[in-house]
Amino acid sequence: MAIIHFSVGDSLVLKKKHPCSSDTFKVMRGGSDVRIVCTGCGRDMTLDRIKVEKAVKKVWKAALLRF
Repeated sequence: MAIIHFSVGDSLVLKKKHPCSSDTFKVMRGGSDVRIVCTGCGRDMTLDRIKVEKAVKKVWKAALLRF
């Protein structure tokens, strides 16, 4: 299994949909426990990083803006 790199602010598309029918989540906190928030209903969850890495289908990187 390959390590999936994601950081705070990135959006994750998961393999299974949330009960609200959204499959996109935003990363709020990283580490051994990852806090993600559903973009559909706003529910936040804290999951083990291993569980999240297994469930990720696609990672959308957050755009970094510098002025």
